[in-house]
Amino acid sequence: MIKIGQLNTLTVVKEVDFGVFVDGGEDYGNILLPKRYVPKGTRLGDEIEVFIYFDSQDEIIATTEKPLASVGQFAKLNCISTTPVGAFLNWGLPKDLLVPFSEQRMKMQENHSYLVYLYMDNASGRIVGTTKFNKFLDKTPARYKVGEQVHVTVVEQTDLGYKCAINDAHSGLIFKTEAFGKIFVGKSLKAFVKQIREDGKIDLSLQKLGKGKVDDLADKVIRSLELKDGFLPVTDKSSPTEIFEIFRTSKATFKKTIGSLYKERRIRIEKDGIYLIK
Repeated sequence: MIKIGQLNTLTVVKEVDFGVFVDGGEDYGNILLPKRYVPKGTRLGDEIEVFIYFDSQDEIIATTEKPLASVGQFAKLNCISTTPVGAFLNWGLPKDLLVPFSEQRMKMQENHSYLVYLYMDNASGRIVGTTKFNKFLDKTPARYKVGEQVHVTVVEQTDLGYKCAINDAHSGLIFKTEAFGKIFVGKSLKAFVKQIREDGKIDLSLQKLGKGKVDDLADKVIRSLELKDGFLPVTDKSSPTEIFEIFRTSKATFKKTIGSLYKERRIRIEKDGIYLIK
C-alpha cells in the first residue's frame, strides 16, 4: 500500500508519450509520473523511487523530485504567499504547501520562514502544514533508553531551554545548561536521551553521556593534532565559541578531555595551544 506524501518504490507498468504510469495498487490504480521526471533509460517493470502527492488539480501524481519534508516530518519553510484560505509555503514541489489559518499559531507573513509539521488532513484529503504541532507529538509511548542517540528538531525556545521533537514523534527538552553552539528553532541535530522522568518527560543532551563523550572527543583531538602537524591553537582558556567551532563540544567536556590526555602524557598544554607528544 502506497503512502501519500512520502517516498515510495513503485513499478513502472505503462509507457505513454507524456510520461509513464507506476502501480499505485488497488486503492490508487496507475499513477502518472510526468515525462520530465522520468529517469533516462526507464523501462517497463523497473522500480522507481517516487514521491506521491496531489497536483494543482488535486489529482494524485508522482515525481522523482524530493520535497523539503514529507508527511510526518518537521521542516522550516518559507512563506511565499497568503490568501483568504491560508498561507502557502515552498516545500520544493510545483504545488506549494497550504497552511490553513486554523493551523497557524500566529498569522503568517510573506517572505518569512516558519517551522511546520506536515500531515494528511482527513477532512480534505490534502497534505497540509501546521504550526500547532504539539497535538501530533507524544501520541505513542516513548520507548527510548537512556544514552540512546536520537534525531531532534528544535521546535521552541523556552525559559528552561529548547523544546525539541524527538524523531518527529515525541517531545524532549535540552536545558540551557546543556546547550552549546548555535541552536535555533528549526535546527535539526543529533542528541542523546539523558533522562526519562517519572511523568514521561524526556531530557536531552547534545553529547554522549558519561565517559563516552570524553573518549570520543579524545580520539578527535588526537586526530586533529596529527592532521595539524601536532599543534592546535586552543587551550582550556579558549572561549566556548572557539572550542565549539573546532570540536563541536562544550568547553566543560573539552577541559575534561585535554586534562585526561595531559595526565596520559599524550599532549602538553602551553599558553599558545596544545601540542601532540609523539
